[in-house]
Amino acid sequence: MSTYVYGITRASQPLPEQLVGIGEPALPVRTVRSGRVLALVSDAPAELKAKRRDLLAHQRVVIQAGAGGPVLPLRFGGVSPDDETVAAILGEHEISYLERLEALEGKDEYNVKATHDEQAVLYEVLSTHPELAARQQANRAAGGGSYDQRLEFGELMAKAVKEREMADALLIESALAPLAASLRRGPESGGWLANLSFLVERERREEFLEVVRALAEQHEHLQVQITGPLPAYSFADAN
Repeated sequence: MSTYVYGITRASQPLPEQLVGIGEPALPVRTVRSGRVLALVSDAPAELKAKRRDLLAHQRVVIQAGAGGPVLPLRFGGVSPDDETVAAILGEHEISYLERLEALEGKDEYNVKATHDEQAVLYEVLSTHPELAARQQANRAAGGGSYDQRLEFGELMAKAVKEREMADALLIESALAPLAASLRRGPESGGWLANLSFLVERERREEFLEVVRALAEQHEHLQVQITGPLPAYSFADAN
């Protein structure tokens, strides 16, 4: 039977006496050790699908194991042929795993996503681009303006909004990056102007969260969403 892998941690780290993993019924979690590191594993279900129940079970194992120290979390779906293969990989990468665990000590991941409030950002753009505001007023005075005038105005507004998205993404990153130990930029998709993951020391958590709140309060056209603390998926590099 294949071996499902949840994460990697130090062999010396205290772990909960009992962890239950994915599957229906939930499969018991065991450890595979090699040298100074170990992997949290269970049998792999015969059919592995990213169902909500199993996604939550995977994350729960990582979070509960992380209560005693850092864990290199693997993404959902990590399957190895057997325990012996897992042990061999642990042994091969023991030093690099220990280095990554050291880097994650006392830190959590926070993901920050931001979008624009559509109406608020249009007002913001017009208030900072008087030439566009004047063009809008001229079109209104002309009963909306010609088709070409409306098209040109729309294109100019779209360009200005795009520039504002880029500026706001930089604003968020510049405000938060100095408070984090590390930063990962997410893929440019999903409609977010910013999708950033930060590795934050727990001692600086409140300071970090306060700046996130301030960004949302001081910039009404920004909608800022923060998720965390999370296992450090974006910073594990455990493969």
